[in-house]
Amino acid sequence: MSLLSTIQELAEYDTALLANTIGYLDSTPAHEWYMGGSIASVTPALGPTVGVAMTLEMDSSSPHNRPDKDNYRLLLKAIEATEEPVVLVVKAVGSRPDHECILGDGMAKTLYSVGCVGIVTDGGVRDVEGLLTVPFAAYSRGRTIHHTALRYVSRNQPIAIGGITVNPGDVIHANIGGVIKIPPGSLGGLPAKAAAMRAFEHEAHCVWRRTDVALDEKFAQVAVLLKQAGFGPKT
Repeated sequence: MSLLSTIQELAEYDTALLANTIGYLDSTPAHEWYMGGSIASVTPALGPTVGVAMTLEMDSSSPHNRPDKDNYRLLLKAIEATEEPVVLVVKAVGSRPDHECILGDGMAKTLYSVGCVGIVTDGGVRDVEGLLTVPFAAYSRGRTIHHTALRYVSRNQPIAIGGITVNPGDVIHANIGGVIKIPPGSLGGLPAKAAAMRAFEHEAHCVWRRTDVALDEKFAQVAVLLKQAGFGPKT
């Protein structure tokens, strides 16, 4: 299966379900691939958002910034040349963190036109109502009304964001629940296992909510269901 096909299949699943599944496929510690809650969806009507990461360090808050349109054009051309949908992951590095405004709806429309489906940033965004019309998903620290001149500090380098490290080419999956990067070792088998996890969780939740079954019996039943679904001990 191609990476594009895998991404398209993963768009059918919510992010928390995939997070529950990954540990059965890959030994990468969870703290290395899920972002903290400070980065959250501001476009919750959209999603899931799935794509390969392109990374950027950007300063949108420092006084006396000089605009850098050349790097922006290079970024757009790189996205356009990528076969898979792109999620732009942006670390805000300006001198006034509370004033960082990484993206508005004009930039979102341009990014979307070349194949970018959303942004993940530890800065702010604006024009959220306009983002919804594109549609373009945004995961950020919230809204910020304006910015100084935009300076692109580095492009397509590993960045630390949301408590994890994101590398160019990582597969990002996000929705209203939060943001993860999918460990490469789990990617190929994840769509099929996610389908099994969804079926298991439906059956398990029916057990958990019952009031006429003793607690120990619930744990026993769910353990059987987990094994029947093909999930052994976590790797």
